[in-house]
Amino acid sequence: MANHIRQQIREKFGTTLTGLTTTGSRVYESRVYPLETVPALVIYTKSETSEPIVIGTDRVMSRELSVVVEGYAKATSNFDDTIDTISKEVEAAIAADRTLDGLAKDTYLESTEIEFNSEGEKPLGYVSLTFLTNYYVKENAPDVAV
Repeated sequence: MANHIRQQIREKFGTTLTGLTTTGSRVYESRVYPLETVPALVIYTKSETSEPIVIGTDRVMSRELSVVVEGYAKATSNFDDTIDTISKEVEAAIAADRTLDGLAKDTYLESTEIEFNSEGEKPLGYVSLTFLTNYYVKENAPDVAV
């Protein structure tokens, strides 16, 4: 049995976003990860809704998954420019394959939040990009995209 489609989608985000100019290979598919080197990306799933779109013994479910990509940067100057560059690179990479190699029906940027923490020797800031990903599965097979 393959992994849940939710996990496959999260892993696809990780593969797609590894190697971007600003964050390079510093891409982590976990909500909790000690960031020793930044700029970096952290990817995790936040929430999901589900509803049947085909009724019967073999129900097909439409799911809306929120995938969060957080981009972190430390800087004493040009912080906003770095965050905007990270955002641009992530948005363009995901938009280039909105179906995530057939795992999803569609993926789009739903919201962006930018935070800043001035504690510590260098201020730390991050951008939180939430992507809404729509995918279909059979109710009894959540590991296979339909």
